[in-house]
Amino acid sequence: MEQLDNPVEVMGIDAGGTMTDTFFVRADGEFVVGKAQSDVDESKAVLESSVDALTHWGRKVDDVFPEMVTCVFSGTAMLNRVVGRKGLRTGLIVSKGFEDFHRMGRALQSYLGYAFEDRIHLNTHRYDEPLVSIKDTRGVTERIDSKGNIVIPVRLHEAKIAARELIEQGCKAIVISFLSSYLDGRHERAVRDVCLEVIKEMGADIPVFASVDYYPVRKESHRTNTTILEAYAAEPSRAILSALSSKMGDHGGTFDLRVMASHGGTIGWKAKELARTLVSGPIGGVIGAKYLGEQLGYENIACSDIGGTSFDMALITKNNFAMHQDGDVARLVLSLPLVSMDTIGAGAGSFVRIDPHSNSIKLGPDSAGYKVGTCWPEGGLTTVSVTDCHILLGYLNPDNFLGGVLKLDVDVAREAVKTQIADPLGLSVEDAAAGVIELLDLSLRQHLRAMITGKGYSPRDFVCFSYGGAGPVHAYGYTKGLGFKETIVPAWAAGFSAFGCATANFEYRYDKSVDIGITKDSSKDDIEKSVKSLQVAWDELKEKVLEEFRINGFKDEDVTLIPGYRMQYLGQLNDLEIDSPLTSLSGADDWDALVQAFDDTYARVYASAARSPELGFGITGAILSGSVETKKPKIPYEPIVGPNPPKEACLGTRPFYYDKKWVDADIYQMEALQPGNKIMGPAIIESDATTFVVPPTFKTFLDEHRLFHLIEC
Repeated sequence: MEQLDNPVEVMGIDAGGTMTDTFFVRADGEFVVGKAQSDVDESKAVLESSVDALTHWGRKVDDVFPEMVTCVFSGTAMLNRVVGRKGLRTGLIVSKGFEDFHRMGRALQSYLGYAFEDRIHLNTHRYDEPLVSIKDTRGVTERIDSKGNIVIPVRLHEAKIAARELIEQGCKAIVISFLSSYLDGRHERAVRDVCLEVIKEMGADIPVFASVDYYPVRKESHRTNTTILEAYAAEPSRAILSALSSKMGDHGGTFDLRVMASHGGTIGWKAKELARTLVSGPIGGVIGAKYLGEQLGYENIACSDIGGTSFDMALITKNNFAMHQDGDVARLVLSLPLVSMDTIGAGAGSFVRIDPHSNSIKLGPDSAGYKVGTCWPEGGLTTVSVTDCHILLGYLNPDNFLGGVLKLDVDVAREAVKTQIADPLGLSVEDAAAGVIELLDLSLRQHLRAMITGKGYSPRDFVCFSYGGAGPVHAYGYTKGLGFKETIVPAWAAGFSAFGCATANFEYRYDKSVDIGITKDSSKDDIEKSVKSLQVAWDELKEKVLEEFRINGFKDEDVTLIPGYRMQYLGQLNDLEIDSPLTSLSGADDWDALVQAFDDTYARVYASAARSPELGFGITGAILSGSVETKKPKIPYEPIVGPNPPKEACLGTRPFYYDKKWVDADIYQMEALQPGNKIMGPAIIESDATTFVVPPTFKTFLDEHRLFHLIEC
């Protein structure tokens, strides 16, 4: 009867490049995690991972899916489509004379993603292939100036010719992006309507995207790139999500599939702005860390997520994470509100090579993907990966990959490491593999330290959460010596991003650029006019947000609206995102409250001494978010038992190579350990989904919330 009393209500999915994790939450808040290899067919991997998870409760997919209220998806398919330039063929209509600006991009795009040594050498830079070919780009005569004035009326007959040509040469979508259209969208909308007429006349069935309907913000390159992504990458992903939703329906699911968005909330797969889900996986981990911190009293958290391909970092200060309005993804500048994260292309599946010029080890940025390394039993990979080094050194049990579903080939990995790494460097196989691990840990440690100190903080002010499939393996290495208050590894670290998806609210957000500047010399009438213009922008965005919720069956009164704005000191280059202290603005008297909220946030993000109110204040953007509360997982709680692990948790010992010598590491079954258990290194704590490494000079204990606390002795 447990099924009836405690039905499964929420499911979180993290479909990564290597593994697909699922996270199920029951009505009583209890949860379970499943894992499966990722597959080209994402629905297949999701179902296999679901079966793995529900086995722990003795349940079947066909019984659980009909009970569920909601499902949240995060994944990398859309991002991979952009990186691999495998999106929908898209036509682009721009202001005449500016046909080349998309393929020229911003100069910054030639540096994005490069290591420092590559940034300083001009001959190593390259421009990626543009999302839209110049052959699929057309110009239409029109012009709106920087003040929003129509200087040249739009020539609609040119738009008609452009649309017809793009359709005839095979474009499957059309994007329209004119200069300064965010100030006056009439030209873009007129051309949009002409394109729709031409499409109807030609009997075609392709979508049209006007940037003003999606991202009415300044910065042409950012806005154009983002609108193109709606056509190029989001539309194919919408088809995949539709197929996944249908597959779940075949198993009895009646819930709406939602997707993790870049701003930290979730949106429906039918949402208008689906490009917001371009980077959904790592965002889930940050949201999960924030939720866990709020529940357990951790205000300042350094989030660290290691998967097979990347190391993702973010900071939570005073229970808040920062947002980037103009972030970059896949070497493209974008107009997306993005949870502030730093990412490097180094993970457990990263390829390892010898640099022919320096004769030194080089990691990534490419990776083995779901095949993990040369140790993959089905073959197919010839380049050594970090995982190959893990199994040679005793970090991982080659017979327990995904709970023993596959047995990794140690002999093949040993020969590959010997031939490709050890022999060229004149090292033993063990020392070469250990050098790879040490180099990876050092790189991660330096990036983590730089992220924290670069923002004016010290690691000693933060608790570090380590998660992801490879987080527990490397937690000791990249936190060693940094001086964190604590390093915490959740027992469900492998599915932590999926957990984060399950904690996120159903939330839509819209942004609009505005130009407001107030100095000490501004009159009350100036302030009154500025406040009213911000309220007008909020009202415009409010209708867009409510319309999205109506599509998903919610009434306006079900939605909690949260207005916000982006503000800066006049003359400064960077602004900050602020949640408005007021739900609506009525006059000049409200201005002081907006300024005070900005000043307080500025002091928290930077320092009180850095505040410069004498410069005046500028509002650069209006923000309106709407959310609906969802069922959240309950943080585990089990009473403390004692320091000694139970006998059934002890699995024996395994040779473990550390500090240039082999030691015998005690092996434990993670799920069998009890709260209060203390373990001294060298030890390895295994589960089907991940492995927690505790080397000599370290120890750990499991608390009542099933969080491992890693301590350097």
